[in-house]
Formats: sequence, structure tokens, C-alpha cells
Amino acid sequence: MTVAVRFAPSPTGILHVGSARTALIVWLFARKNKGTFLLRIDDTDLARSTEENVEDIKSGLTWLGLDWDNFARQRDRNEVYDRNIQKLKDMGRLYPCYETEEELALMRKTLLQQKRPPIYDRAALNLTDAQKAAFEAQGRTPHWRFKLEHKPIVWDDLVRGRVEFHGETMSDPVLVREDGRPLYHICSVIDDIDFKITHIVRGEDHVSNSASHIQMFEALGATPPQLAHVTLLGDMAGGKLSKRKGSLGIKSLAEEVGIEKMALISLIARIGTSDPIEPLMTMEEVIESFDFAKYSRNLPKFDEEELYRLNAKILHKTEFKDVKSRLAALGLTDIDEEFWNTVRPNLELLPDVKDWWHVAKGPVEPLIEDADFAKAAAALLPADPWDNTTWDKWVNAVKTETGRKGKNLFMPLRQAITGQDHGPELKELLPLIGRQRVLERLKAA
Repeated sequence: MTVAVRFAPSPTGILHVGSARTALIVWLFARKNKGTFLLRIDDTDLARSTEENVEDIKSGLTWLGLDWDNFARQRDRNEVYDRNIQKLKDMGRLYPCYETEEELALMRKTLLQQKRPPIYDRAALNLTDAQKAAFEAQGRTPHWRFKLEHKPIVWDDLVRGRVEFHGETMSDPVLVREDGRPLYHICSVIDDIDFKITHIVRGEDHVSNSASHIQMFEALGATPPQLAHVTLLGDMAGGKLSKRKGSLGIKSLAEEVGIEKMALISLIARIGTSDPIEPLMTMEEVIESFDFAKYSRNLPKFDEEELYRLNAKILHKTEFKDVKSRLAALGLTDIDEEFWNTVRPNLELLPDVKDWWHVAKGPVEPLIEDADFAKAAAALLPADPWDNTTWDKWVNAVKTETGRKGKNLFMPLRQAITGQDHGPELKELLPLIGRQRVLERLKAA
């Protein structure tokens, strides 16, 4: 069997870290098994779906490196849905219901007050043709429910293990609105059949939906795909991540924050699994380590601080050839490999390189508390040319002349030269700054 999977986001919001994690898991499963990955835009909700969100989803997946083999949009498949929906109506598995939203809400409230589960009572199945005609004469149009069979619904979930529901404990789901538009549930099942999806991988919030979907597959004469329900992501406060938090949108993390793709991949590929979270430099590493057996059912927490730590570690391993074009896009066309290798151990985000370029080449505000010490140090500056031995020669000379040592020697020199109290090793940075700039900064006293 050739594995065929799909990622099916609704374009009612941006591509968020939580949905990107699901997409990554689906993609990894496909690539690990040499299968196909379908990107399907579930845009039956025309009122809330936007083209801007569709483009955000596609560009976010592209930035992450999650390429798709096939693409589809539900809005283009209405004829297919209508044909299959009519089939279910003809079979008696879809039946018309005339209750209003207010009447249904009252039924649910009454049942809950009686401490009974809010399950639809199937009253519509007992309506006569005359009663239906009377409702329609009042201007009511029906919504359509799927008649669940009252029998066990069981499957072996690739993450959760054995899962069991019973049709009697579930409400018959509404599949068609009063205005005739099909809902997500039936569209998703029909698409999965048409595109020959072999495995459905989605969030655990869809477990109960999957139970009713299994019967829809069977009613349409199809074998249900294998199912895997992964835990959702939580925040550090213990709540679920919201896709409406723009700060955790993929576009924002990539373009505004400057997060490295592999830093985010490294985190969301391993979070919630038994594997350690560590910086992974290639997608091949991520694919190789993927296994559903490693996923826990505990709520994993997305830690932004951990993302930044991973980001720094990724940058510290990144070669100049891999960032040269991106540095140019930041306007840093003069940076060479020597400068990159010098400053990268001090980077948390790629845009931070601008700060160190400014320290090396631009005017800085020296931090000088002892003007006499700065004057003495300036007088002892070695002559050009400078290399990575210049710093040690100069420091030894200043130490001999002033009697200072340790932090009292090194820190005032760093602060005077860079305006910072931390940063790259000065034996590497000093030649990049150059004698003339160092002298000017020391003389600022």
C-alpha cells in the first residue's frame, strides 16, 4: 500500500505554530514512508475563509520546507459533494430536520438540567409528510443529519491505541445546513475517499468526529483510513495555543522575529515525543527520527524561550555559504566569512548580526569610566598590520604598564572598544574593527 496523507487546514485563520506542527507530522509520516502529501484547503465556510489566509498557509508551509505532491480546494468540489449527499439521502442515512437553533438550544439546556447527555432525540425521523410540508409552508427549510448506527465504533489509533465509541452515545451530526451548504464532516470524508487517503493524521480534538466519520466512510462504501490523533500544543500556562495569536504565526516568526526554519522544525518535530529536543540541521535528520510510537498523550507545552535557545544553537552551527544571500537581503553585502565566523557564536537571531557589524564598522558610544586607563591603553596600541595575535600582545603590554589584571583589565577595554560588556572574542574581533577605529574610541575619553 502506498501511503497517502493530507493536511487540510481551514483558511479562517493564519498558519499557526499548532497547525504547522500537525502539518509537519503529516509530512514527516509521508516522507518517511515514501508516500504522497496532499494540501487540501477546507474552505466550505465561505463567509470566514479568505484568500489572504490561503496564501499565508501556502507560504508558511513553503518556508518550512513542507512541499506538497497534490493540491485541492473544497470550494471547487461542490458537484462531487452533492452527488454523494444525494446518495446518502436515497439510502435514508441523511434525514431532514426542521428544528430552529433556538429550539435545539432549549432541548440541550433541558437535557443538561436533567443531567442527561445532550443527544439529539431523532424526533425528525417520526415526522409525517404532512408535518414536513407544514414546516416548509412556515418558511422553514431543513438541515440534514446523518443517522448513526447504534453499534460500537472501534479503531486502533497510531497514537492513542485502541479507541472505542458507541453510536447510541453520540448525536447524529448535522452534515448539511439549512441553506444547502455541506459541512466539514461530509466534505472531508468524501475528499478522503476520492483522493484515496490511507492515513488521517490530525489533532486529538477530532477524536469524536472521527468516530462518526468512520460510519460515513462505511455508508459510502469505503474502508476508513487508519487514524492517528496527536495531542494539541499547550502554552506555558497550561492552556491550548490559539491560532489567533499572531505572534505565533509562522509568517510572523519568519519575517518579523527572524526565527530560523530548522529551529522551529527542531522544536515542533520533537515536542511531545520521547526524543530529546535538540538542534537539527537537516530535514533528513528529522525524517529519520520520526515515529508515531514516540508520541505521548500528555499535553506538550510550547516554550518560546526554548525556541530562541534552539535558534541560537542553529545559528552557531550555520556556515557562511548558507546565510550569505540572507545577509545580503538584510543589506549586509560587505560581510565576509571571517566576520560571520567571528560573530555567529554570539547570535540569537540572524538580524542580530547587524548589531555586531555596527560595533565593528560603525560609530559606537564607548563606555569609559577611567580616562587615564583608556589613554594609557591607547598609547600602547600595536602598529598595523593586525591579526588574531594582536589582542594578546596589546593586553600583555597594558597589564605590564598599568598593573591591572583579570576582569579589571579586560572589561574596561571591551567596553571602550565595543560599547558592550559582552560579545565575540576580542582577539578575533579586534582586527575586524581595525587600529584606527579602536584608537578613536579610546581617545573618546
